Amino acid sequence: MSAVGEAPAAEVGIRQSIRELAPSFRAYPRLLVLIGLGLLVEAAFNVFLPLSFSILIDRALIPRDKQVLVIVLVALGLGVVITGVVGVARDRLYARLTASVVADLRLEIFAHLQKLSLGFYARMQLGDVLARFSGDLVALEGAFVSALSWAVAPALDVCVYTVVLFILDWRLALLAMLVWPIALLGPRYFAPRAVSGSYEKKQLESQTLSVVQENVSGQAVVKAFGLENAWLASFEDRNSGLRRTTARVSFLSSLVERSAYSGVLALDVAIVGIGSWLAFNGSLSIGKLVAFQGVFLALGYALAYVTQYMPGLVQGLGGFRHISELFEHQPQVVDAAGSAPLPRLTEEIRFDGVTFGYSEPDPNLHDLSVRIAAGESVAFVGSSGSGKSTALSLVMRFYDPWSGSVTVDGHDLRTVTYASLRSQFGVVFQESFLFNTTVRENIRMGKPDASDEEVEAAARAAEIHEFVLGQPDGYDTVVGERGGRLSGGQRQRLAIARAILRDPAILVLDEATSALDPGTEAAINATLERVAEGRTTITVTHRLAVAKSADRIFVLDQGRLVESGRHAELVAAQGLYQELWKRQSGFTVRDEGDHAEVSPERLAEVPILSGVEHELLARIARLFTSELYPAGREVVREGDPGDRFYLVVRGRLIATRKDADGGAVQVNIHEDGDHFGEIALLRKANRLATVTTETPTLLLSLAREPFLDLLENAPQVRESMERIIDGYLAAWAARAADA
Repeated sequence: MSAVGEAPAAEVGIRQSIRELAPSFRAYPRLLVLIGLGLLVEAAFNVFLPLSFSILIDRALIPRDKQVLVIVLVALGLGVVITGVVGVARDRLYARLTASVVADLRLEIFAHLQKLSLGFYARMQLGDVLARFSGDLVALEGAFVSALSWAVAPALDVCVYTVVLFILDWRLALLAMLVWPIALLGPRYFAPRAVSGSYEKKQLESQTLSVVQENVSGQAVVKAFGLENAWLASFEDRNSGLRRTTARVSFLSSLVERSAYSGVLALDVAIVGIGSWLAFNGSLSIGKLVAFQGVFLALGYALAYVTQYMPGLVQGLGGFRHISELFEHQPQVVDAAGSAPLPRLTEEIRFDGVTFGYSEPDPNLHDLSVRIAAGESVAFVGSSGSGKSTALSLVMRFYDPWSGSVTVDGHDLRTVTYASLRSQFGVVFQESFLFNTTVRENIRMGKPDASDEEVEAAARAAEIHEFVLGQPDGYDTVVGERGGRLSGGQRQRLAIARAILRDPAILVLDEATSALDPGTEAAINATLERVAEGRTTITVTHRLAVAKSADRIFVLDQGRLVESGRHAELVAAQGLYQELWKRQSGFTVRDEGDHAEVSPERLAEVPILSGVEHELLARIARLFTSELYPAGREVVREGDPGDRFYLVVRGRLIATRKDADGGAVQVNIHEDGDHFGEIALLRKANRLATVTTETPTLLLSLAREPFLDLLENAPQVRESMERIIDGYLAAWAARAADA
């Protein structure tokens, strides 16, 4: 609880919000002065109108003075004209002012988002960010638009009316002053609570929007895993909370208005009674009584306007508090004081004892030290979660290391300007984002001042020029949201063109082809090899065939560098790289990337087949069939009968199981060279997990029946396989029991 005499925290929040908004309006002093003069003119007429009743009754109507009557009526007529003209001008100026303030705030929010580091976007939900631009700004703009007519002008009128009441009759004026506590005590109590409720409502609205946005974006996964009911239950829970909060805010907002209006109405009746008694006894003229009543009614109406404005103010300030939260997030990566531009790379990039993680206390990289010479082609490889993408994020300074340093030609990246560092990179991501604009402008984003000729030259280098010319609008073809009107290969070629348009010293390839089908991947890799010539190239990939031609390969495991060298050296070293290479090699991809074959030697690496003779393995290899799946496609479903064994030739798949609540829990990731479903070769058992493709995937599958036919003459082989299967099932049961 607050101490005696201390304002409630919510009320302090209202005052603080108003103080924080004030500078936005003070940025337009000329408009404020003109609007203020217009308000004074209107306030003067609003006071003169009820006062004119006293003059009309006491000096014109009762004494029947025609001259006074004409003068007052003419003055009122002129006042109406002048006030109308001034009011229109004031409204136009105020519309300009509010539009400018909201536009400035919108720009400030967007500019702040550009400064924030990637860590913010990793933590923040997209819907929560978008809510600032939609619901929050709309509510605040509504409060701004109504403020002048429903708050500022009535508040000015109230001050003037109060003075006039004392001029007319101090006795009734003292009674009328009860209007202040009567009108303000209710709003003072209810308004802060309504603002707090409105702020909570804004948070719930943004969370609900995030659920909708995430669900719509992930419909392929939702459908693949049968998560519709689970998502619906989650949404119903959030929607119910939002409904309760909305009802509470609406009720509290209505109490703000109702508590003031009822008291003013009762006080008005009291003033009419006492004023009539004074006039009946001759101590107050009828004209002054009518004028006093008119002024007090105007005062009551003005207060009513202010109280009726409070719900809108509550919504607006709730939105502003939600917006203000965004500005509390500060960029983690900024230019240090005295930062100097980074000269173009000429010698080396170096990691010296770098340790880093996305959240305390678990690091994703441990004491990493590597050297990349200028002009060298290197690759970071390793299994998922090994830290290879993290290393890439540090060299581009998306994050700063916890300890150690990343340097370019001896310059610590924390001591050079952000812009000069980024200008040296050309980046092609796994899913390169294209903007909903033309082909030309998407490429030009690599170099905003590039000429059309430079853009087309980059497109030729990326081997996309002929395709673009074949479109009806050529380089003015709009690619759609996220490049949705293009194929995956076309999007990647535009991304390559965008990257090389910069003429980068360093070309970064972050799983640049892993989301493509095998045929397109091969073509894109050929293009990348050509455009990378003469540049320092850093590749991050889990696919060792892509890394094979690199000058040096850095092998990471659980955030640590375990091996480095050329492909042949690493294979000969018989370490982790050789294990990964053996797992991914032994496949031949033919035709357009939709057909593959596996060698007997590769099959021998599968534990269940490790004891099989070469001749039998060769016969088994011929039984495999190729299956090509797009991203988001379910390969097997948990609970369905299993009858096939799968080898992953290219791609990435996610294995999940349903938990007690019906949700999907990830249990495994399958990438190039992995396998799954071996139990189905020998047992008629249901699938233990659902496996869904995350990227376009080429599989080799082996059906049970023809496989068992081959084993009829090899009972010892089958017995050995049965023992291995029993071990798999026992291990799986143990993991399930632990879970």
